[in-house]
Amino acid sequence: MGLLALGTPLTWEDSKKHVDHVREHGITQFLNIWDRLKTREGDTLLWGDEIEYMVISFDDENKNAKLSLCQAEVLARLEVVTERLRKEKPSSEDVPTFHPEYGRYMLETTPGRPYSGSLPDLLSVEANMRYRRQLATSHLKPNQLPITITSFPRLGVQGVFTEPYYNPADAISSHSLFLPEEITNPHVRFPTLTANIRRRRGSKVAINLPIFHDTHTPQPFHDPTIPWDRNIYPEDSEAKNGAALPDHIYLDAMGFGMGCCCLQITFQACNVDEARTVYDALVPVSPIMLALTAASPAYRGYLADVDCRWDVISGSVDDRTEEERGLKPLQNNRFAIPKSRYSSVDSYLSQDPSNKPEYNDVTFQYDQEIYSRLYNNGVDDVLAKHIAHLFIRDPLVIFSDKIDQDDKTSSDHFESIQSTNWQSLRFKPPPANSPIGWRVEFRSMEVQMTDFENAAFSIFIVLLSRTILSFGLNFYIPISKVDENMKRAQKRSAATNQKFWFRKQPYPWGSSPGHSHETPAATPPLGSPVSATFPNGTAQNGSSGRKSPTRSADQSRCPTPPSINGDIEDEYEEMTMNEIINGNGAEFPGLLGLINAYLNSLDVEFEQKRNLRKYLELVKRRAEGSLITPATWIRDFIRSHPGYKYDSVVTQEINYDLIKAIDEIERGVRRADGLLPEYYTGNPIVA
Repeated sequence: MGLLALGTPLTWEDSKKHVDHVREHGITQFLNIWDRLKTREGDTLLWGDEIEYMVISFDDENKNAKLSLCQAEVLARLEVVTERLRKEKPSSEDVPTFHPEYGRYMLETTPGRPYSGSLPDLLSVEANMRYRRQLATSHLKPNQLPITITSFPRLGVQGVFTEPYYNPADAISSHSLFLPEEITNPHVRFPTLTANIRRRRGSKVAINLPIFHDTHTPQPFHDPTIPWDRNIYPEDSEAKNGAALPDHIYLDAMGFGMGCCCLQITFQACNVDEARTVYDALVPVSPIMLALTAASPAYRGYLADVDCRWDVISGSVDDRTEEERGLKPLQNNRFAIPKSRYSSVDSYLSQDPSNKPEYNDVTFQYDQEIYSRLYNNGVDDVLAKHIAHLFIRDPLVIFSDKIDQDDKTSSDHFESIQSTNWQSLRFKPPPANSPIGWRVEFRSMEVQMTDFENAAFSIFIVLLSRTILSFGLNFYIPISKVDENMKRAQKRSAATNQKFWFRKQPYPWGSSPGHSHETPAATPPLGSPVSATFPNGTAQNGSSGRKSPTRSADQSRCPTPPSINGDIEDEYEEMTMNEIINGNGAEFPGLLGLINAYLNSLDVEFEQKRNLRKYLELVKRRAEGSLITPATWIRDFIRSHPGYKYDSVVTQEINYDLIKAIDEIERGVRRADGLLPEYYTGNPIVA
């Protein structure tokens, strides 16, 4: 959730006096890092996942699954036990870490050490995720469980949805009609962030999700659960004055977005150029993975006509004023800003010739003074514009005792703005005074209901990043098409019903490595050729007809091809999800086909390939539609529940049974045919 510092936070009125100071010194801190580490080389591939849980408390007597506001107590217990485990096994690097998140009912967890790119490490991911879940479960109460669900379907409903119950009338930070103050992590950063977004914006945030119109849903739909006439805070009248739209589910607080859970992957690159290459290649992939992992079709007790969280979070932290949103002429603000600070990226970053100017076809604002300062201090044009674009935003949380910093040893001012630009990917410079290198964070995926699914999509993205670098792949399409794909990705059943813009020819020099449309178990045995051979008979290493040596997953870099001039509109087309992942025949092998070609170029044991198969098979089958997304499964569960009245309402009993079913699926005691493959066995929890 970004930078967690201790200190005294300033209100927005007091913060405004210091925003230029923070910006100026944030850029100084970045330049110090850049000057010191821009030539850093030789870092190995390291990566890690972040998984977020919701702690659910089950009231079996009243059939109510509630959000348990127990984060502080649980983290305290987990800190004691993990510290003890480290002392008992000082050589062990596998003791996980647990972190606070925005919601007081949320836990974030990461592996105890970064993974490498080796296949044994990839094959250990699911077991590590299971271990983390089991460790968390063993330190909860008997009626509590950590559940990996993206959005809690009854967050903000009338009645009791938290344990313990609190009245939303006390929402002094958000002024929400629906969420109590106590839903938020009490660390001073979180309520301050919530309040300052509202104060800077000049109103509450307003998120409107289209209602899923079922057979008995009123048309038009006017939500009877909104307390239209509440009169506690100045913003209470906003709902009836137009903020709440007909035929929509109205959400009015940061907690509705930042209270969602996700799956994120962070990669360390060998140098800054490689990080920028991976960043760019994954930009067009981010909406594809959002659609493929869609898992959030219900909000505030209603079924929505969307499947993903993205626009919910985007709206929940949208601090833009009316001027910045283009609703009024600029007078007090500097820029009209098209997007929330939680959004898809606005530009590519690589200096590679393949990154043609035409791909950055969306005009984005940047601070000219900051750009000039960066450029004049040796930062290239592309990266200087990216940083100057991030810095058109104001810092949202400033601590009074951290205004003056040592810019050579601290990067807090830089991070205060960098970490509150929540984009689909994040380019991450090395932290000050740290051995950590240049990194890329992949942020679009929704958390899945089982550790098996979360491991599968983590492994897929890591292998894809290795494949991109190994084969020098080019996935560039115009940013405007990526933005369009993000909108399509959130639509109901997008993975099967939508088409997405994607590049037709990703290969270097217009040639294609040998690829397989099958999962790894069906690829040739290790005795067969393993190099990626191009159609003209030239092996990837440039020798004619000769096999390149086998390599490990941590090796292999293919030089990026020179840019080929031409009309970029001929470079991409609309494809189905199945075509993007599994290929469309002769021309495009699909992302899995490319990954399989990469695996065939490695010195990989047959047993390792066979074990990888179960993970990549999940991705393959979900893309082709033989397995459904969690969003579709949740929607179908709700609509087939005996208590459902086909009115779009998710009742307390339906929600209870849904969360129970998710837990049973994760543990393997309930079948989920159509969602998971036949070989899924689950994760029996050992308390």
